[in-house]
Amino acid sequence: MNRTELRMALRTLSFLDSQAHREEGFLELAGEPRPKLLVWHPEAIDWIFHSDPGLEHPGSRSLMPLFGKDSLLWVDGPRHSSYRRLLGPPLRGRRLHSYRDLIAHTVHEAVDALRPGQVVSIPEWTRQVALRVMGRLVLGDGAEGLLKQFADWIERALGARGRTLAYRFLLGGLPRSSAELDRQLVDKAKANAETEPRTLAALLLSQEGLLGQVDDHELRDQIVSLLFAGHETTAAATAWTLYWIDRDENLRHDLRTELAAVSDDAPEPAQVPLLQAVIQEALRLAPPVTVAENRKLPEGGEILGRSLPPGSVVTTSIYLAHRRPDYFPDPLRFDPGRFLSRRVPPQHYLPFGGGSRHCLGNQLGQLETRMITAALLRRREWHCVNPEAAVLQLRGHAMAPATKLRMKVTACRN
Repeated sequence: MNRTELRMALRTLSFLDSQAHREEGFLELAGEPRPKLLVWHPEAIDWIFHSDPGLEHPGSRSLMPLFGKDSLLWVDGPRHSSYRRLLGPPLRGRRLHSYRDLIAHTVHEAVDALRPGQVVSIPEWTRQVALRVMGRLVLGDGAEGLLKQFADWIERALGARGRTLAYRFLLGGLPRSSAELDRQLVDKAKANAETEPRTLAALLLSQEGLLGQVDDHELRDQIVSLLFAGHETTAAATAWTLYWIDRDENLRHDLRTELAAVSDDAPEPAQVPLLQAVIQEALRLAPPVTVAENRKLPEGGEILGRSLPPGSVVTTSIYLAHRRPDYFPDPLRFDPGRFLSRRVPPQHYLPFGGGSRHCLGNQLGQLETRMITAALLRRREWHCVNPEAAVLQLRGHAMAPATKLRMKVTACRN
């Protein structure tokens, strides 16, 4: 690892901010013989996503030991395609509707527990809600104790940036979950494999399906990957959405007016265009992850006029793509109007990645954020007691507000 790569690893956000002025839209992280480029120019992003089926996808060196080598987050080739064909349909479109009652029940349980005078950490509260939802989707009911153990493990590994870096660079890598937790997660998945609606783990265990036999080691890797990826990014997006709504009383009023015309617990984006625009703008300023997955060019290629040899690695910076002033004027300003009556091309706006590796759960995550935000707006009054604590904080590759950002519940509306 050279000096530039080390700066990006140790001071990720400040390093990225220092590169935002580059009009060329890329930075060389490593040179010959196998260059590594960080790119955020829209032409380069478009080339990467269109070329994706012919590219390789090396996994994260820091997170692969955490979630396992068989994780769907970086498995490649036909196995990756099988996972997407199996898990994609339940997480989008009409089949996603079957989970709405489950999500609504979980969200309203969490809101019911918020009482006037209570002060909670916004990021911690949204993580708890999102993990309960994902736990029920992946494992079914009765997994609360396991989810607490899972959350404690993730917090130990990724909850403090300094500790995460110490694990990575000084202690031989991030701590893997215990063998006992792994066993209990696999046992719970098998015990609830026949429940309805079918859990995501049950789909993985269906031997007549696309994957064939999935052994316990592979099942473990998929369970922890789904639980983490399915809750951490949704929680961060929801926390930022709540923060930005709190900063603008007129916006809060307009959102409540919009929601008053819709009775559904799970409104579609077209029913609540302002709320959806707020979520999209929150995702622009604080995308779920700073970078999209690494791509290796097995046969080389040309990006932005630069010829790259075979074996070159290119990584898309979502963070910097979302801050290009030529497409998002005054890019650090929160402005939901950027997404009202306007479709933003994927080479400019890519909070869930793109190409063949775009996030499978992007519709689920946005649905959860709409449902949590709508429930709070309809049922509670709240305000942030320390808005100055709303600073970006990395948890692995995910970006969340600092844990000390808190909201006080001031009244019940129902």
